[in-house]
Amino acid sequence: MMNKYLKRGILITVLGILIGMLGMYLKRLENDFYGIILTLGVVLFGVGFVTIVYSLIRKIERQSILESREEEQRTSKNK
Repeated sequence: MMNKYLKRGILITVLGILIGMLGMYLKRLENDFYGIILTLGVVLFGVGFVTIVYSLIRKIERQSILESREEEQRTSKNK
């Protein structure tokens, strides 16, 4: 199941890749704005990648919280 951070991360990463490709295309055309476009693409790619990693960490943390609550319920029932 994809949470909102994973969806955003994938979207931002793909957007960063596409903007990076646009920057490389502009570089081939010797357009002066290619540097700014490439920088924006790299920044977006980085933010997207970090967001994907954050979503995975949240998922792991949520799973361990659920397991811990389940364990507490089992121990309280046994008392």
